[in-house]
Parts: sequence; C-alpha cells; structure tokens
Amino acid sequence: MNRDWEISISPNSEIAGMARLTFGCLSLQSDFSGFCSCSQGEGDGENAFKVRLSIRTALGDKAYAWDSSEEYLFKALVAFSMRKVPNRETTEISHVLICNVTQRVSFWFVVTDPLKNHTLPAMEIQSAIRMTRNRINNAFFLSDQTLEFLKIPSTLAPPTVPSVPVWIIIFSVIFCIVIVAIMLLLLSGIRQRRRNNKGPSEVDDAEDKGEATITIENGIPCDPLDMKGGHSNDAFMTEEERLTPL
Repeated sequence: MNRDWEISISPNSEIAGMARLTFGCLSLQSDFSGFCSCSQGEGDGENAFKVRLSIRTALGDKAYAWDSSEEYLFKALVAFSMRKVPNRETTEISHVLICNVTQRVSFWFVVTDPLKNHTLPAMEIQSAIRMTRNRINNAFFLSDQTLEFLKIPSTLAPPTVPSVPVWIIIFSVIFCIVIVAIMLLLLSGIRQRRRNNKGPSEVDDAEDKGEATITIENGIPCDPLDMKGGHSNDAFMTEEERLTPL
C-alpha cells in the first residue's frame, strides 16, 4: 500500500478519515513488526520478556479462559507498572505488544516507545514489573510460581514489621518477671515472719495455762510440779509451818 493514496481523497469525507485510521494502524504495525519476533531472537528480542501462566494449576475448577480481555488487562497492568518508572509516565496500553501466544498460556511481550521508534530497555521493564509484581499477581489471582516472568526474578515478600517494637516486648517480659520475683520474695518474708511470731506466743500461752504433761513412774501417775507457785510436801513440814501460812 502507498500512503500517497490519502491525497486523492477529499479530506472532509468519511472515507478519508477511515483511510487515515487504516493506514495509520498499518504504519504502526509495520514499524514494530520486528519486535514481536522476539522468541526467534529477531528485532529487539533482548528487550522482550516471556510470560508463562499456570491458571488451572492455581485455580483448579475455578480456572478462567485466557482471551483477548485477559490480554488487555495484562497490557494495562504493564503500562501501569511502566508509569511508575521515572520519565515513563506517558506509557499507554497501546505501547505494550504481545505476540506468540500459546494455548498453554505463554507469550512474549515488549514495551515500545513510538516517539523514538524502538523498544524500551529491559532493565526499565524489569524494574517496573518488580515494583508492582504483587498487584499483577493479585489481578489474575496467581502467585510468583503460577505467573512467571522468565527473565525477571521473583519478588521477595516484604518482612513483617510488628506493630510494637521488639525492644518494648523484651523489656515488658523482663519487667514482669522482676515484678513477680519481688512479689514472691515479699510473700515468703511475710509468711516466715508470721511463723516466727506465732511460735513464742504458743509457748507462753501453754505456760500460762499450766499445761504440762503427766508423767507415770512405776505405774503411778505423778502430778507435775508447779514451778511458779511451788509445791509443799506435808511430810517435811513442821507444826508451825502447817499452822502458819506462807
């Protein structure tokens, strides 16, 4: 086809508008036709990436079919990722080209720059995909193992950050242990003091009440001696001592 055909058509006619659109799409497709032969090592294959999806492995009976709508979603996500890269904020969905799609859902893609008529460097694409890898996975209900970018390493999950700093947790545990130890020491000291105070008082009460054990000698019970009040033996008392009170 020759683009000069547009000159022979009236610029105000609908046919002219359709012709411009048709020739424009053919022109864009012809400009980037070499980029989608990346699997054969042609064109700018060094900037192309192969993607492999295992939808049935990940979802089982809930697996969805890969169709043009899913391809459009993938292109949109790649364009969104590229917009996160500095100086690539103008990336559009049409700049993402997909080719060599297989039934087992694998394909190649490149990101083009129509202004400079070349593909974007692989390092920029890799950096963009790594930044938004989790969001791409979530959009297709897949993971790094079931949605593989073969030349892009898997993104490690960010480390979990506890809501409370670790040093506060350790300090709280040690503080609780110290408080429990102090409480146990206080309780044991109070209990020991009560025992010490209770022993002498019981002895004094026993002496005041005259509680004493009765001893048995030669089968005859003997009354204990009253050490405080004394005990008088009538056999050894004189007449005066019996009559005269002590």
